[in-house]
Amino acid sequence: MRYRVIQEQDRRYPIRLMCRALAESRETYGSPRIWDALVKQGHRVGEYRVARLMRQDGIRAKTVTKWRAPTQSQHQFPVAANTLDRAFTVEAPNRVWAGDLTYVWTLEGWLYLAVLLDLYSRRVVGWAMGQRLTVELAEQALTMAVMNRTPRAGLVHHSDRGS
Repeated sequence: MRYRVIQEQDRRYPIRLMCRALAESRETYGSPRIWDALVKQGHRVGEYRVARLMRQDGIRAKTVTKWRAPTQSQHQFPVAANTLDRAFTVEAPNRVWAGDLTYVWTLEGWLYLAVLLDLYSRRVVGWAMGQRLTVELAEQALTMAVMNRTPRAGLVHHSDRGS
């Protein structure tokens, strides 16, 4: 049974109450939050008693792992000089393109997106999506931009120091 604790405690507490408490907490409540919720509902119970009962019954909050960015900044690839130097105002189209990679959570997992903007018009000139954050994703966005805009020599392509 998925909720063994509910079956074991059904004589002590109403099943509806236990189910509602588990659903509302998404199993992320530890004893301090459970105690606080019980007190707010008008129950007279001690914080240490809640902790002891949870420990006895093996009830623990799920721990959430800290999110980490997937960027690999410790690579051995050469890094180009920052010729743009934060001069984001551009006098004509197709002189400076800025690129970046980002990610969006979907029901199927992470979706990675590479985008290139023309800093003159602030319009998207190239983009690519994929299931993995790769160099090829950035290259696909750049290829789309070059095919759509056919820039002249001297174009500056600026990005952070990722892919």
